[in-house]
Amino acid sequence: MEALLVSTGVVALAEIGDKTQLLAFILAARFKKPLPIIAGILCATVVNHGLAGALGAWITHNVSTDILRWVLGASFIGMAVWTMIPDKIEEEETHIAQRLGVFGATLIAFFLAEMGDKTQIATIAMAAHYANPVLVVIGTTLGMLIADVPAVFVGDKLAAKIPMKLVHAVAASIFAVLGIATLLGAGAKLGL
Repeated sequence: MEALLVSTGVVALAEIGDKTQLLAFILAARFKKPLPIIAGILCATVVNHGLAGALGAWITHNVSTDILRWVLGASFIGMAVWTMIPDKIEEEETHIAQRLGVFGATLIAFFLAEMGDKTQIATIAMAAHYANPVLVVIGTTLGMLIADVPAVFVGDKLAAKIPMKLVHAVAASIFAVLGIATLLGAGAKLGL
């Protein structure tokens, strides 16, 4: 259950101000059709984070526990730093939308925007750390939806009222604590 709760909370916080949340704002403003946008976000996230969770599980089974502990600890600390860097959305990620319809555009744009994004990397690291990729993927998907669904419905009005620096600082702190705890041997009972 810890894997689910931590994954949900960390990704929900990390997603605020992330380029995929900005993409949700843009798609909502452009198409004004929230249900296909939300369905596209859900499907893209399940596939993207499912692949990330599978990679995390593979890492858990194929990398020695000593190396894994150091890599995961450093990854979480790296995520803490990365979370403090604001994202920008690239224009080509929104141009896809005009050719594929709202659902197709959202699905493809979100999937591509998540490739190599901090929430995808966090999913890999948490799946490896908790050794329960299914709960991690469910949690990270819920975290994405918690952050992005309101963005679809309230768009730019919400973005202007959220203290982004504070949210990023909290998310970065959580990643840093996970990194330090991992480096100090937390999770040793899990074989990490």
